[in-house]
Amino acid sequence: MVLIVGYPAWRSHDLSFSGSACPSPLAGRHVDWQGDHRSPRRKQRSRPMTKWTANELPDLTGRTVVVTGAGRGLGLITARELARAGAHVVLGVRDTGKARRAVAGLPGIFDIRSLDVSDLKSVRAFADSWSGDLDILINNAGVMDIPAARTADGLDLQTVTNYTGPFVLTNLLLEYVTDRVVHVTSQLHRQGKIDLTDLDWRRRKYNGMRAYEASKLAVVLFSLELQSQLTAAGSRVRSVLASPGIARTALAAHSRSNVVNRFTFLTNDPERGALSVLYAATQDVPGNSYVGPDGLGGLRGYPAVRRQGKAGLDQVMAGRLWDATNELVGAVAS
Repeated sequence: MVLIVGYPAWRSHDLSFSGSACPSPLAGRHVDWQGDHRSPRRKQRSRPMTKWTANELPDLTGRTVVVTGAGRGLGLITARELARAGAHVVLGVRDTGKARRAVAGLPGIFDIRSLDVSDLKSVRAFADSWSGDLDILINNAGVMDIPAARTADGLDLQTVTNYTGPFVLTNLLLEYVTDRVVHVTSQLHRQGKIDLTDLDWRRRKYNGMRAYEASKLAVVLFSLELQSQLTAAGSRVRSVLASPGIARTALAAHSRSNVVNRFTFLTNDPERGALSVLYAATQDVPGNSYVGPDGLGGLRGYPAVRRQGKAGLDQVMAGRLWDATNELVGAVAS
């Protein structure tokens, strides 16, 4: 457990909403280290593991976990298994009624709260309502290869859902986090390309799959920079990445890419896809670890610590992306 002493501003990477700053809450934490949770060496290899399953989850009694997008799919499975292991699970969802029906009758403690990560007002309201320790934040909510659309804030819907909204949510909740932040990404981050001058697809011709790949690369770079700042602050909190591989969910049901779900030998069923998230959320892995399926290409299998794509390990780009995202968010809030 982390002993929180105070939260003075310490870095230049500050979020600003409606004219008020949201400085990093990392400084001032007094931490008793129990092992080295700092970023791993660049040459990170897969760890040989037995077939880890949710039956090996630790006792999570007394722990509080937020799972975004937990009303269905991998998020719901993740929430269900964490609650079964004893955690108090907060489901941050757009449709609270649907989420209540989804968890009705399941064992465990569930707290259903309204949260739309594509709406920055909803994100701020969720964070403003939070009090007390938050052991684990799981940024699971996401969309894939959707048509071009703008939110009420004027932001690209896919980018803000997958990256910008979770970026803001994490920064606003970070002062409460005692263990780790888990970011759900995709193997397709390896194909991603980020244009720092046009993060929000205003100048370029929009392409749904390219936007998805870029948003997932942004998530990987966000984890890298977040871990760097956590380590610099002497914090025990970890930032961890999880890729479910190709999981047969409804995420891409509308997309041409959904054809891959017909080839079950290449994919994970949803239960196995969620294992990477559960492993990343509960096992003792180094900061900025990338957990994904152990099979060929990281597409299917059981969870293992693997390696991000080369572009996801660019520390300079990660810092520049952080600054560019702050600028984008600040422009929206002003």
